[in-house]
Amino acid sequence: MTMGFTSKIKPNQINSSSSGGSTHNNSWAMGFLFVFFSEENEEKRKPSFSLSNLSSSPSVYSFFRYPSNSSHILSRAQSTVSICAMLIFTTLLLFTLSTFEPSAKPRMLKPRAKPEVFPHALQGMGALYRRGTRAMDALIVAHAVESATEFELMYFLRMLHRSGVSSKSDVLFVFPRKLSSFDKVIADENDSFSRLMSCYGDKKKNSTSSSSSFDITQFVISSRKERESGQPIWGRSSNKIKEVENVTDESIRLSYGSVVGFDVGELDPENSLFGFFSDYVPMVLRRWACYPMLLGRVRRNYKHIMLVDVKEHLLLGDSLSQLRTRTPQTVIITTLPSKKRNSEKKIANSGFVLGGTRGVRQLANTMLGEIVRGVMQHKKRNLVSEPMMFNQLVNNEYILKNVDLIVSGESTHDLSSLTSLMNSNSKSSSSSFSFSKFPIIRRGNSNLDVSYVFKKYLCSSPLDSIAYIVIVN
Repeated sequence: MTMGFTSKIKPNQINSSSSGGSTHNNSWAMGFLFVFFSEENEEKRKPSFSLSNLSSSPSVYSFFRYPSNSSHILSRAQSTVSICAMLIFTTLLLFTLSTFEPSAKPRMLKPRAKPEVFPHALQGMGALYRRGTRAMDALIVAHAVESATEFELMYFLRMLHRSGVSSKSDVLFVFPRKLSSFDKVIADENDSFSRLMSCYGDKKKNSTSSSSSFDITQFVISSRKERESGQPIWGRSSNKIKEVENVTDESIRLSYGSVVGFDVGELDPENSLFGFFSDYVPMVLRRWACYPMLLGRVRRNYKHIMLVDVKEHLLLGDSLSQLRTRTPQTVIITTLPSKKRNSEKKIANSGFVLGGTRGVRQLANTMLGEIVRGVMQHKKRNLVSEPMMFNQLVNNEYILKNVDLIVSGESTHDLSSLTSLMNSNSKSSSSSFSFSKFPIIRRGNSNLDVSYVFKKYLCSSPLDSIAYIVIVN
Protein backbone atom coordinates (compact mmCIF):
# COMPACT_ATOMS: atom_id res chain seq x y z
CA MET A 1 0.00 0.00 0.00
CA THR A 2 1.12 3.56 -0.69
CA MET A 3 -0.16 6.87 0.54
CA GLY A 4 -0.31 10.19 -1.31
CA PHE A 5 -2.42 13.02 -2.65
CA THR A 6 -4.67 12.57 -5.64
CA SER A 7 -3.24 13.89 -8.85
CA LYS A 8 -4.37 17.12 -10.37
CA ILE A 9 -6.76 17.00 -13.37
CA LYS A 10 -5.28 17.72 -16.73
CA PRO A 11 -6.03 21.08 -18.34
CA ASN A 12 -7.76 19.51 -21.30
CA GLN A 13 -10.39 18.22 -18.98
CA ILE A 14 -11.32 21.75 -17.95
CA ASN A 15 -12.72 22.45 -21.41
CA SER A 16 -15.02 19.52 -21.36
CA SER A 17 -18.78 19.73 -21.16
CA SER A 18 -20.72 21.61 -18.51
CA SER A 19 -21.30 18.44 -16.58
CA GLY A 20 -17.56 18.05 -16.31
CA GLY A 21 -17.27 21.48 -14.60
CA SER A 22 -18.85 20.27 -11.44
CA THR A 23 -16.76 17.16 -11.52
CA HIS A 24 -13.64 19.31 -11.77
CA ASN A 25 -14.51 21.19 -8.59
CA ASN A 26 -15.25 18.00 -6.67
CA SER A 27 -11.99 16.45 -7.79
CA TRP A 28 -10.01 19.44 -6.41
CA ALA A 29 -11.80 19.14 -3.06
CA MET A 30 -11.04 15.48 -2.81
CA GLY A 31 -7.44 16.10 -3.71
CA PHE A 32 -6.58 16.98 -0.06
CA LEU A 33 -7.76 13.64 1.33
CA PHE A 34 -5.45 10.72 2.01
CA VAL A 35 -6.24 7.88 -0.34
CA PHE A 36 -5.19 4.28 0.26
CA PHE A 37 -5.05 2.19 -2.89
CA SER A 38 -3.22 -0.88 -4.14
CA GLU A 39 -0.52 -0.69 -6.74
CA GLU A 40 -1.75 -3.90 -8.23
CA ASN A 41 -5.24 -2.47 -8.66
CA GLU A 42 -3.72 0.61 -10.18
CA GLU A 43 -1.83 -1.44 -12.68
CA LYS A 44 -4.98 -3.33 -13.56
CA ARG A 45 -6.75 -0.08 -14.26
CA LYS A 46 -4.08 0.94 -16.79
CA PRO A 47 -4.96 -0.32 -20.28
CA SER A 48 -2.53 -2.73 -21.90
CA PHE A 49 -1.94 -2.06 -25.55
CA SER A 50 0.65 -2.55 -28.29
CA LEU A 51 1.53 -0.88 -31.59
CA SER A 52 -0.06 -3.67 -33.51
CA ASN A 53 -3.32 -3.13 -31.78
CA LEU A 54 -3.14 0.60 -32.40
CA SER A 55 -2.73 0.07 -36.11
CA SER A 56 -5.50 -2.43 -36.35
CA SER A 57 -7.92 -0.72 -33.91
CA PRO A 58 -7.80 3.05 -34.19
CA SER A 59 -10.95 3.35 -32.08
CA VAL A 60 -9.26 1.71 -29.12
CA TYR A 61 -6.26 4.00 -29.46
CA SER A 62 -8.44 7.04 -29.40
CA PHE A 63 -10.27 5.64 -26.31
CA PHE A 64 -7.16 5.26 -24.13
CA ARG A 65 -5.59 8.47 -25.34
CA TYR A 66 -8.58 10.45 -24.32
CA PRO A 67 -10.09 8.87 -21.20
CA SER A 68 -13.71 9.60 -20.55
CA ASN A 69 -15.02 11.60 -17.60
CA SER A 70 -17.23 8.73 -16.38
CA SER A 71 -14.27 6.45 -15.51
CA HIS A 72 -12.52 9.28 -13.66
CA ILE A 73 -15.63 10.00 -11.58
CA LEU A 74 -16.02 6.28 -10.77
CA SER A 75 -12.48 5.96 -9.37
CA ARG A 76 -12.91 9.05 -7.20
CA ALA A 77 -16.25 7.78 -5.93
CA GLN A 78 -14.71 4.47 -4.95
CA SER A 79 -11.95 6.24 -3.01
CA THR A 80 -14.49 8.40 -1.21
CA VAL A 81 -16.61 5.41 -0.24
CA SER A 82 -13.54 3.57 1.08
CA ILE A 83 -12.51 6.53 3.23
CA CYS A 84 -16.02 6.95 4.62
CA ALA A 85 -16.26 3.25 5.42
CA MET A 86 -12.93 3.35 7.20
CA LEU A 87 -13.96 6.39 9.24
CA ILE A 88 -17.26 4.75 10.23
CA PHE A 89 -15.49 1.54 11.24
CA THR A 90 -12.93 3.45 13.35
CA THR A 91 -15.69 5.42 15.09
CA LEU A 92 -17.63 2.28 15.94
CA LEU A 93 -14.49 0.59 17.24
CA LEU A 94 -13.61 3.50 19.53
CA PHE A 95 -17.17 3.71 20.82
CA THR A 96 -17.23 -0.04 21.57
CA LEU A 97 -13.93 0.10 23.46
CA SER A 98 -15.00 3.11 25.52
CA THR A 99 -18.23 1.44 26.68
CA PHE A 100 -16.70 -2.01 27.32
CA GLU A 101 -16.69 -3.13 30.97
CA PRO A 102 -14.33 -5.96 31.88
CA SER A 103 -15.88 -8.89 33.71
CA ALA A 104 -12.99 -9.21 36.21
CA LYS A 105 -12.26 -6.05 38.11
CA PRO A 106 -8.63 -5.34 39.00
CA ARG A 107 -7.64 -6.65 42.43
CA MET A 108 -7.15 -3.86 44.91
CA LEU A 109 -4.45 -4.22 47.53
CA LYS A 110 -5.74 -3.96 51.06
CA PRO A 111 -3.99 -1.32 53.11
CA ARG A 112 -1.84 -2.62 55.94
CA ALA A 113 -3.38 -2.47 59.36
CA LYS A 114 -1.87 0.37 61.31
CA PRO A 115 -0.53 -0.47 64.75
CA GLU A 116 -2.80 0.52 67.60
CA VAL A 117 -1.99 3.92 69.06
CA PHE A 118 -2.25 4.15 72.84
CA PRO A 119 -2.71 7.43 74.72
CA HIS A 120 0.16 8.85 76.71
CA ALA A 121 0.53 7.61 80.25
CA LEU A 122 2.06 10.65 81.93
CA GLN A 123 3.05 14.13 80.74
CA GLY A 124 3.27 13.21 77.06
CA MET A 125 5.36 10.10 77.70
CA GLY A 126 4.72 6.39 77.80
CA ALA A 127 1.72 4.35 76.68
CA LEU A 128 -1.48 3.78 78.62
CA TYR A 129 -2.57 0.21 77.90
CA ARG A 130 -5.32 0.15 80.51
CA ARG A 131 -6.54 2.76 82.96
CA GLY A 132 -7.44 1.36 86.35
CA THR A 133 -10.64 1.87 88.26
CA ARG A 134 -9.06 3.86 91.08
CA ALA A 135 -5.80 5.16 92.55
CA MET A 136 -3.60 2.39 93.98
CA ASP A 137 -1.15 2.32 96.88
CA ALA A 138 1.45 0.08 95.22
CA LEU A 139 3.38 0.20 91.95
CA ILE A 140 5.01 -2.78 90.22
CA VAL A 141 7.92 -1.68 88.00
CA ALA A 142 8.70 -4.57 85.63
CA HIS A 143 11.69 -4.23 83.33
CA ALA A 144 12.30 -6.32 80.21
CA VAL A 145 15.87 -6.99 79.11
CA GLU A 146 16.93 -7.15 75.48
CA SER A 147 16.53 -10.92 75.30
CA ALA A 148 12.97 -10.97 76.68
CA THR A 149 10.47 -12.54 74.29
CA GLU A 150 6.77 -12.04 73.64
CA PHE A 151 6.08 -15.46 75.14
CA GLU A 152 7.76 -14.51 78.44
CA LEU A 153 5.94 -11.19 78.58
CA MET A 154 2.61 -12.89 77.91
CA TYR A 155 2.92 -15.37 80.75
CA PHE A 156 4.28 -12.77 83.14
CA LEU A 157 1.28 -10.50 82.64
CA ARG A 158 -1.19 -13.39 82.52
CA MET A 159 -0.05 -14.76 85.88
CA LEU A 160 0.11 -11.28 87.37
CA HIS A 161 -3.55 -10.67 86.49
CA ARG A 162 -4.59 -13.96 88.05
CA SER A 163 -2.51 -13.52 91.18
CA GLY A 164 -4.74 -10.80 92.56
CA VAL A 165 -1.85 -8.38 93.09
CA SER A 166 -3.16 -6.28 90.20
CA SER A 167 -6.30 -5.58 92.24
CA LYS A 168 -4.30 -3.32 94.55
CA SER A 169 -1.39 -2.09 92.41
CA ASP A 170 -0.54 -0.50 89.10
CA VAL A 171 1.86 -2.15 86.63
CA LEU A 172 4.56 -0.17 84.83
CA PHE A 173 6.75 -1.76 82.16
CA VAL A 174 10.18 -0.44 81.18
CA PHE A 175 11.24 -1.62 77.71
CA PRO A 176 14.67 -1.28 76.07
CA ARG A 177 13.00 0.00 72.89
CA LYS A 178 9.58 0.56 71.35
CA LEU A 179 8.12 -2.67 69.99
CA SER A 180 4.64 -2.98 68.53
CA SER A 181 4.71 -6.72 69.22
CA PHE A 182 4.96 -6.07 72.97
CA ASP A 183 2.09 -3.59 72.73
CA LYS A 184 -0.07 -6.23 71.08
CA VAL A 185 0.75 -8.83 73.75
CA ILE A 186 -0.23 -6.45 76.55
CA ALA A 187 -3.46 -5.43 74.79
CA ASP A 188 -4.41 -9.08 74.20
CA GLU A 189 -3.78 -10.03 77.82
CA ASN A 190 -5.88 -7.12 79.03
CA ASP A 191 -8.73 -8.36 76.83
CA SER A 192 -8.30 -11.88 78.23
CA PHE A 193 -8.46 -10.47 81.75
CA SER A 194 -11.71 -8.68 80.90
CA ARG A 195 -13.22 -11.93 79.58
CA LEU A 196 -12.03 -13.74 82.69
CA MET A 197 -13.73 -11.19 84.95
CA SER A 198 -16.95 -11.39 82.96
CA CYS A 199 -17.05 -15.20 83.05
CA TYR A 200 -16.42 -15.48 86.77
CA GLY A 201 -18.74 -12.56 87.50
CA ASP A 202 -21.59 -14.41 85.84
CA LYS A 203 -20.62 -17.58 87.69
CA LYS A 204 -20.76 -15.77 91.03
CA LYS A 205 -24.14 -14.26 90.18
CA ASN A 206 -25.50 -17.69 89.27
CA SER A 207 -23.83 -19.29 92.33
CA THR A 208 -22.18 -22.01 90.28
CA SER A 209 -19.20 -23.90 91.62
CA SER A 210 -15.89 -24.25 89.81
CA SER A 211 -12.57 -25.97 90.45
CA SER A 212 -10.53 -23.04 89.14
CA SER A 213 -7.99 -21.28 91.33
CA PHE A 214 -9.11 -17.85 90.22
CA ASP A 215 -10.98 -15.89 92.88
CA ILE A 216 -12.92 -12.88 91.67
CA THR A 217 -13.74 -11.67 95.18
CA GLN A 218 -10.24 -10.20 95.54
CA PHE A 219 -11.07 -7.76 92.72
CA VAL A 220 -14.26 -6.48 94.34
CA ILE A 221 -14.49 -3.47 96.66
CA SER A 222 -17.28 -1.31 97.96
CA SER A 223 -18.35 1.76 96.06
CA ARG A 224 -17.58 3.91 99.09
CA LYS A 225 -13.95 2.76 99.18
CA GLU A 226 -13.66 3.36 95.47
CA ARG A 227 -14.75 6.97 95.86
CA GLU A 228 -12.31 7.49 98.73
CA SER A 229 -9.38 6.17 96.67
CA GLY A 230 -9.64 8.84 93.97
CA GLN A 231 -8.71 8.75 90.29
CA PRO A 232 -5.59 7.08 88.84
CA ILE A 233 -2.65 9.32 88.01
CA TRP A 234 -2.15 7.70 84.60
CA GLY A 235 -3.79 9.19 81.54
CA ARG A 236 -6.56 11.75 81.55
CA SER A 237 -9.57 11.41 83.73
CA SER A 238 -11.83 12.17 80.75
CA ASN A 239 -10.65 9.10 78.87
CA LYS A 240 -13.27 6.46 78.36
CA ILE A 241 -12.33 3.33 80.25
CA LYS A 242 -13.36 -0.06 79.00
CA GLU A 243 -14.86 -1.61 82.09
CA VAL A 244 -16.44 -4.99 82.62
CA GLU A 245 -20.19 -4.59 82.99
CA ASN A 246 -22.77 -6.73 84.76
CA VAL A 247 -20.22 -8.27 87.11
CA THR A 248 -21.37 -6.95 90.45
CA ASP A 249 -24.41 -5.28 91.89
CA GLU A 250 -24.84 -1.61 92.72
CA SER A 251 -23.18 -1.76 96.16
CA ILE A 252 -19.83 -3.20 95.01
CA ARG A 253 -17.39 -2.33 92.26
CA LEU A 254 -14.43 -3.87 90.52
CA SER A 255 -10.92 -2.89 91.51
CA TYR A 256 -7.96 -3.31 89.16
CA GLY A 257 -4.91 -1.21 88.50
CA SER A 258 -3.58 0.59 85.46
CA VAL A 259 -1.12 -0.93 82.99
CA VAL A 260 1.39 1.50 81.45
CA GLY A 261 4.68 1.22 79.58
CA PHE A 262 7.73 3.42 79.00
CA ASP A 263 10.79 3.19 76.79
CA VAL A 264 14.11 3.45 78.55
CA GLY A 265 14.87 6.50 76.40
CA GLU A 266 11.89 8.35 77.89
CA LEU A 267 12.98 7.81 81.49
CA ASP A 268 16.71 8.25 80.79
CA PRO A 269 16.86 10.49 77.71
CA GLU A 270 20.54 11.41 78.16
CA ASN A 271 21.69 7.81 78.69
CA SER A 272 23.49 8.71 81.89
CA LEU A 273 25.80 5.67 81.94
CA PHE A 274 26.87 5.85 78.30
CA GLY A 275 29.99 7.90 79.06
CA PHE A 276 31.26 5.21 81.43
CA PHE A 277 31.00 2.38 78.90
CA SER A 278 32.90 1.90 75.67
CA ASP A 279 29.98 1.15 73.36
CA TYR A 280 26.65 -0.01 74.81
CA VAL A 281 24.91 0.08 78.19
CA PRO A 282 22.90 -3.12 78.80
CA MET A 283 19.32 -2.82 79.98
CA VAL A 284 20.08 -4.63 83.25
CA LEU A 285 22.31 -1.69 84.23
CA ARG A 286 20.55 1.18 82.52
CA ARG A 287 17.30 0.46 84.34
CA TRP A 288 18.90 1.77 87.54
CA ALA A 289 19.39 5.12 85.80
CA CYS A 290 15.63 5.25 85.07
CA TYR A 291 14.47 4.72 88.66
CA PRO A 292 15.53 8.12 90.14
CA MET A 293 13.36 10.07 87.69
CA LEU A 294 10.48 7.61 87.80
CA LEU A 295 10.31 7.05 91.54
CA GLY A 296 10.85 10.73 92.22
CA ARG A 297 7.82 11.56 90.10
CA VAL A 298 5.46 9.09 91.81
CA ARG A 299 6.83 9.25 95.37
CA ARG A 300 3.71 11.01 96.63
CA ASN A 301 1.28 8.66 94.89
CA TYR A 302 2.44 5.23 96.07
CA LYS A 303 3.37 3.73 99.41
CA HIS A 304 4.97 0.51 98.18
CA ILE A 305 7.20 -0.27 95.19
CA MET A 306 8.18 -3.59 93.59
CA LEU A 307 11.05 -3.99 91.11
CA VAL A 308 10.87 -7.22 89.11
CA ASP A 309 12.48 -8.78 86.03
CA VAL A 310 9.97 -9.92 83.40
CA LYS A 311 12.23 -12.56 81.91
CA GLU A 312 13.28 -14.32 85.11
CA HIS A 313 10.24 -14.12 87.41
CA LEU A 314 6.55 -14.91 87.58
CA LEU A 315 4.16 -13.43 90.13
CA LEU A 316 1.69 -15.99 91.45
CA GLY A 317 0.58 -14.35 94.70
CA ASP A 318 0.45 -11.15 96.67
CA SER A 319 4.00 -10.45 97.83
CA LEU A 320 3.07 -6.89 98.81
CA SER A 321 0.96 -8.07 101.72
CA GLN A 322 4.08 -8.47 103.89
CA LEU A 323 4.67 -4.70 103.71
CA ARG A 324 1.48 -3.71 105.53
CA THR A 325 3.16 -3.35 108.92
CA ARG A 326 6.54 -2.16 107.61
CA THR A 327 7.98 1.35 107.59
CA PRO A 328 8.43 3.40 104.39
CA GLN A 329 12.23 2.80 104.64
CA THR A 330 11.85 -0.98 104.56
CA VAL A 331 13.37 -2.93 101.65
CA ILE A 332 12.95 -6.71 101.36
CA ILE A 333 15.41 -8.64 99.23
CA THR A 334 15.14 -12.31 98.37
CA THR A 335 18.06 -14.66 97.85
CA LEU A 336 19.01 -17.21 95.23
CA PRO A 337 19.88 -20.84 95.89
CA SER A 338 23.63 -21.31 96.19
CA LYS A 339 25.36 -23.41 93.58
CA LYS A 340 27.66 -24.84 96.26
CA ARG A 341 26.25 -27.32 98.73
CA ASN A 342 26.39 -26.52 102.44
CA SER A 343 27.32 -22.93 101.66
CA GLU A 344 26.17 -20.35 104.18
CA LYS A 345 26.80 -17.43 101.85
CA LYS A 346 23.59 -16.10 100.35
CA ILE A 347 23.35 -14.47 96.95
CA ALA A 348 21.00 -11.51 96.77
CA ASN A 349 18.44 -11.57 93.98
CA SER A 350 18.69 -8.27 92.10
CA GLY A 351 15.74 -9.20 89.89
CA PHE A 352 13.17 -8.89 92.66
CA VAL A 353 13.08 -6.04 95.20
CA LEU A 354 10.10 -4.70 97.15
CA GLY A 355 9.60 -2.25 99.96
CA GLY A 356 8.41 1.20 100.93
CA THR A 357 8.68 3.98 98.36
CA ARG A 358 11.30 5.88 100.36
CA GLY A 359 13.47 2.82 100.95
CA VAL A 360 13.37 1.53 97.36
CA ARG A 361 14.11 4.98 96.01
CA GLN A 362 17.14 5.31 98.31
CA LEU A 363 18.35 1.87 97.26
CA ALA A 364 18.02 2.74 93.56
CA ASN A 365 19.98 5.98 93.91
CA THR A 366 22.75 4.22 95.82
CA MET A 367 22.91 1.39 93.32
CA LEU A 368 23.36 3.86 90.47
CA GLY A 369 26.33 5.42 92.27
CA GLU A 370 27.84 1.99 92.93
CA ILE A 371 27.61 1.12 89.24
CA VAL A 372 29.51 4.28 88.29
CA ARG A 373 32.15 3.63 90.96
CA GLY A 374 32.57 0.01 89.91
CA VAL A 375 32.96 0.90 86.25
CA MET A 376 35.60 3.50 87.05
CA GLN A 377 37.62 0.99 89.08
CA HIS A 378 37.62 -1.77 86.48
CA LYS A 379 39.89 -1.50 83.46
CA LYS A 380 37.57 -3.66 81.37
CA ARG A 381 34.32 -1.82 81.84
CA ASN A 382 32.25 -4.27 79.82
CA LEU A 383 32.96 -6.98 82.41
CA VAL A 384 31.05 -5.18 85.17
CA SER A 385 28.27 -7.46 86.39
CA GLU A 386 25.01 -6.15 87.83
CA PRO A 387 24.53 -9.06 90.29
CA MET A 388 28.07 -8.56 91.56
CA MET A 389 27.53 -4.83 92.15
CA PHE A 390 24.16 -5.48 93.82
CA ASN A 391 25.58 -8.06 96.23
CA GLN A 392 28.41 -5.70 97.20
CA LEU A 393 25.83 -3.03 97.96
CA VAL A 394 23.63 -5.33 100.05
CA ASN A 395 26.61 -6.51 102.13
CA ASN A 396 27.73 -2.92 102.83
CA GLU A 397 25.69 -1.84 105.84
CA TYR A 398 27.32 1.57 106.05
CA ILE A 399 26.16 2.70 102.60
CA LEU A 400 22.57 1.60 103.27
CA LYS A 401 22.41 2.89 106.82
CA ASN A 402 19.27 4.90 106.03
CA VAL A 403 17.51 1.84 104.62
CA ASP A 404 15.81 -0.77 106.76
CA LEU A 405 17.16 -3.69 104.75
CA ILE A 406 15.68 -7.16 105.26
CA VAL A 407 17.31 -10.11 103.51
CA SER A 408 14.93 -13.04 103.28
CA GLY A 409 16.31 -16.26 104.74
CA GLU A 410 14.34 -18.42 102.31
CA SER A 411 15.52 -18.61 98.73
CA THR A 412 13.21 -17.76 95.84
CA HIS A 413 11.53 -20.90 94.54
CA ASP A 414 12.13 -21.96 90.97
CA LEU A 415 9.87 -23.65 88.46
CA SER A 416 10.89 -27.14 89.47
CA SER A 417 9.59 -26.52 93.02
CA LEU A 418 6.22 -25.52 91.59
CA THR A 419 6.11 -28.69 89.50
CA SER A 420 6.79 -30.81 92.57
CA LEU A 421 3.88 -29.15 94.37
CA MET A 422 1.58 -29.75 91.40
CA ASN A 423 2.52 -33.43 91.29
CA SER A 424 1.98 -33.91 95.02
CA ASN A 425 -1.37 -32.13 94.77
CA SER A 426 -2.52 -34.39 91.93
CA LYS A 427 -1.68 -37.51 93.99
CA SER A 428 -3.55 -36.24 97.03
CA SER A 429 -7.30 -36.01 97.38
CA SER A 430 -7.26 -32.21 97.39
CA SER A 431 -9.00 -30.74 94.38
CA SER A 432 -7.74 -27.17 94.77
CA PHE A 433 -4.27 -25.96 93.85
CA SER A 434 -2.97 -23.24 96.16
CA PHE A 435 -0.16 -20.84 95.37
CA SER A 436 -0.05 -19.22 98.78
CA LYS A 437 3.43 -20.66 99.36
CA PHE A 438 4.65 -19.47 95.98
CA PRO A 439 3.94 -15.73 95.65
CA ILE A 440 6.91 -15.45 93.28
CA ILE A 441 8.95 -18.03 91.39
CA ARG A 442 11.97 -17.96 89.13
CA ARG A 443 12.04 -19.57 85.73
CA GLY A 444 15.60 -20.65 86.41
CA ASN A 445 17.62 -22.93 84.19
CA SER A 446 15.10 -25.75 84.34
CA ASN A 447 14.29 -27.62 81.16
CA LEU A 448 10.61 -27.61 82.04
CA ASP A 449 8.33 -26.01 79.49
CA VAL A 450 6.48 -23.09 81.04
CA SER A 451 3.53 -23.53 78.69
CA TYR A 452 3.18 -27.18 79.72
CA VAL A 453 3.23 -26.32 83.42
CA PHE A 454 0.68 -23.52 83.20
CA LYS A 455 -1.68 -24.91 80.59
CA LYS A 456 -3.00 -27.32 83.17
CA TYR A 457 -3.26 -24.52 85.71
CA LEU A 458 -4.88 -21.99 83.37
CA CYS A 459 -7.28 -24.47 81.79
CA SER A 460 -8.35 -26.19 85.00
CA SER A 461 -11.83 -24.80 84.50
CA PRO A 462 -14.01 -24.38 81.37
CA LEU A 463 -14.28 -20.70 82.22
CA ASP A 464 -10.51 -20.38 81.92
CA SER A 465 -10.64 -21.93 78.47
CA ILE A 466 -13.20 -19.36 77.41
CA ALA A 467 -11.11 -16.46 78.72
CA TYR A 468 -7.86 -17.68 77.19
CA ILE A 469 -9.01 -18.61 73.72
CA VAL A 470 -5.54 -18.66 72.24
CA ILE A 471 -2.94 -20.74 74.04
CA VAL A 472 0.62 -20.56 72.81
CA ASN A 473 2.16 -23.97 72.27
